[in-house]
Amino acid sequence: MTSATNQFYIGLNGVTTRVGPDEDREWAYHESLVKADYERCHPGETFGDLKHRARFSKEDMGLLREWMTIAAARAAERDKRQAAVPPRAA
Repeated sequence: MTSATNQFYIGLNGVTTRVGPDEDREWAYHESLVKADYERCHPGETFGDLKHRARFSKEDMGLLREWMTIAAARAAERDKRQAAVPPRAA
């Protein structure tokens, strides 16, 4: 299910692109993969602060897009590792 709270779009060279995953559950998962790193790199700031500012700041929208790209790469890597593990015999 999509939610208005996690719908971010960025316009680049006249093309509007969605930032982050479509589903709330997937968004929360991706956010969990980068939230601690973001907050470590930006002391005194939360990932929620970035999401709030991204609604009205192009610079922050670009920063959010970059962090969500990192999250997507981490999620893909984790999925790839899980797929490589053979199922356990019951």
